[in-house]
Amino acid sequence: MKLYFAPNACSLAPHIILRELGLPFELVRVNNQSKRSADGRDFRTINPKGYVAALVLGNGEVLTEGPAILQYLADLKPETRLAPANGSWERSRLQELLNFISSEIHAGSAPLFNAELPEAAKAIFRDKLFKRLDYLSEVLGCNDYLRGDFSIADAYLFTVLGWLPVFAIDIAQWPALAGYVERVAARPAVQAALQSEAASVPV
Repeated sequence: MKLYFAPNACSLAPHIILRELGLPFELVRVNNQSKRSADGRDFRTINPKGYVAALVLGNGEVLTEGPAILQYLADLKPETRLAPANGSWERSRLQELLNFISSEIHAGSAPLFNAELPEAAKAIFRDKLFKRLDYLSEVLGCNDYLRGDFSIADAYLFTVLGWLPVFAIDIAQWPALAGYVERVAARPAVQAALQSEAASVPV
């Protein structure tokens, strides 16, 4: 498998899970501006949507969208229990979480990357995001991870929470979230993924 990624992007989540699962894979860096990849391709020929992550399977099939990639990977090694069995009620609960992270935290924070957005508009997005972070803080106030044990949802949430400093948002405002980020960051697979991406050569 090949994982096309960009540092500090949402592709970190499937990268972490690949390492948690111990699966063999090749990491290919993408330049988000030029859309060139480290293997010399126009990334848009791999994912016409033009953004990471993209997972290329051994048979040439390409899977995009983080939550779909995460579930696919977890199902390759169900014994690791990074996702409940497909079709179970617990799997539906996990999908509920993944959708919440995707629509409310990931998409909810995306406008804050836009330097041209007026400050008044950013304030509206920040206020909504803070309400979602308040909710997560309550969830994580009594659990080490979102579902008790580490799961693919934690790899995703850890990734998007990592963007808060870019927006000058101090996660210390939510001690439960700050402790959660420290716990996830200490996992060997997370450390390996972060170090690997930091050491990758720019395209």
